[in-house]
Amino acid sequence: MNFGKISSLLLAILLLSSCSSFYKEPEIKVVTKLEKTVVPIVPMPKPVQMNDIKIYVVSPEENLEEFKKEFEAKNGGDAYVAISIKDYENLSKNFAELRRYIEQQKAIILYYEEAVSPLPEDNKSE
Repeated sequence: MNFGKISSLLLAILLLSSCSSFYKEPEIKVVTKLEKTVVPIVPMPKPVQMNDIKIYVVSPEENLEEFKKEFEAKNGGDAYVAISIKDYENLSKNFAELRRYIEQQKAIILYYEEAVSPLPEDNKSE
């Protein structure tokens, strides 16, 4: 009975180790290598094409009646949009803010395009 337990134990050890005592584990080499990923650069969207807008400045005291006659002759009817001087300044500031934002976005896009573009052959590190 003792022999059966010992032989079972030896057989289990032999099966679990499965010849690992005879096999030498390969040496692992760690190599640090810089590789740039090549990301396809998407073309920039086409520029915005704005339509021309005519803005008329009319003073009620000076030329309102004359403007009404000319405007009706050219355009066939009345259409008025009024904006205060302060609101016009705010509109101008908003356009300047949009322009600034777009320029900053362009700079960010160019930065990332340069960051992911492949290195030239003569500058590649080996």
